[in-house]
Amino acid sequence: MAQVPLAIVSHKRQVCSLYKRALRNLEAWYDRRDVYRYRAVQMRARFDENKNKDVAEGMRLLASGQKELFENKHFQPRNFANSPGGCAFEREVILPDWVLDYWHPLEKAQYPEYFAKREQRKKEYVAWWEKQYGKPDPSDLGHH
Repeated sequence: MAQVPLAIVSHKRQVCSLYKRALRNLEAWYDRRDVYRYRAVQMRARFDENKNKDVAEGMRLLASGQKELFENKHFQPRNFANSPGGCAFEREVILPDWVLDYWHPLEKAQYPEYFAKREQRKKEYVAWWEKQYGKPDPSDLGHH
C-alpha cells in the first residue's frame, strides 16, 4: 500500500520519486547489470533533457511519466525484505519492557548503566502513577 502524503509534495520531489520508482522498475526488468545500467543512463538522459521546461509542461511530463511507469510496471516488482510488500515486512517482534525484569543478574551485569537508569525510571514512573491516580487499594492487589 502506498504511503499517503500528509503535506503538499513539491513538483521536484514528485519528479525525484518518479525517477527512483522508474529505476526500481528497470531493476526488476533487467537481471544483467550492464543492460540495466545502459537503460538507466538512457532514462536519466530523458529526465535531463526535460529538466528546464516551464511549469505547465513539467506537470504534463510528470503525469505522462507516471502513466508510462504504470503501464510498464513489472508484473512481479522487487521489494526489499523489510519494506511494505516484502517477505519480512512487520515481522520484527518488539518485546515488552517487562521481559528485562526476568533477565539473570549476570546478564544485567553486562549493562550496569542501562539497568541503573532503568530502575531509576521505574521508580519515577511509580511515583508519577501514585501522584496521578493515588496509591492502589491493597484489596485490589489480591493480598488478603
